[in-house]
Amino acid sequence: MELYQLRSFVAVAEAGHLTRAAEKLHVSQPAVSAQIKALEDELELALFERTSSGMVLTSAGQRLLADAERVLAAAQALRSEAKALKGEVAGKARVGTMSDPVFIRIGEFLNATVERYPLLQVELHHEITGAAFAKVLDGDLDASFYYGDLEHPAMARLRLRATSYRVAAPAAWKHRVVDADWGEIAQQPWVITPSISTHHQLVRALFDKHGIEPTKVVEADQESFIANLVVSGVGLSLIREELALEKEAAGEVCLWRDLRLETTLWFVYLAARADDPVIRALLGVLRDTWKLNPHTAQSRDQA
Repeated sequence: MELYQLRSFVAVAEAGHLTRAAEKLHVSQPAVSAQIKALEDELELALFERTSSGMVLTSAGQRLLADAERVLAAAQALRSEAKALKGEVAGKARVGTMSDPVFIRIGEFLNATVERYPLLQVELHHEITGAAFAKVLDGDLDASFYYGDLEHPAMARLRLRATSYRVAAPAAWKHRVVDADWGEIAQQPWVITPSISTHHQLVRALFDKHGIEPTKVVEADQESFIANLVVSGVGLSLIREELALEKEAAGEVCLWRDLRLETTLWFVYLAARADDPVIRALLGVLRDTWKLNPHTAQSRDQA
């Protein structure tokens, strides 16, 4: 069998459709169909059921998909390793980002990567935390910045820093919140992120501990939008402490109590790719950018 046949197999399995898979692979639909047919003939197994709505994996296809993905990952690692042996790290790294660029030091990270690895193209994708985590697991991203404590045995992570969040309200609401108790705070309008976001989980954990439900008035998915909505008087929300203190000093928000919710900023990637030269290159740049100990441990059982 050929690697291009396995790529087509994986692409069709992910897309559930020959045409969409062909678009992703930048080849014709008949070519993808022929490659799947050739692979099925060689394996003497039906990998897909053809339906009116697309392609559905058979039970055999489901069992072989993970093996095909491992073979493709190993082939990519072999190519990357060969380039590394020649003193080159080349290719494309799809990296998820979140929060604001200054907080995750994305400018420093990119500048150092370009200078050290000119043949490595870094492609940034701004994501919600939960979506970024899922895309790394699925292979749509090679790695991502991430904050929170979601566990998964397939993920590894590099700890970058601890961070805190504060409960912030519009400055004009100070009289409403300064002496408010938990129940009164929950009844105020809240700006909350989608449920797959770590920010959302922090808000829920804050109130679940007291057995109450916050009142959601609007949903936003970016930190800068959330802060602007709080400043504009839409509602309360959790804001990263550095940003919250800055806006409090400017008279734009008020903070409720001296309450801090602690979390951690990580860089996450598949544990199976720990020896991939591209991943090793990104981790090396991050350690320098964040001035981390070169021997900083990476957890393989949490992310």
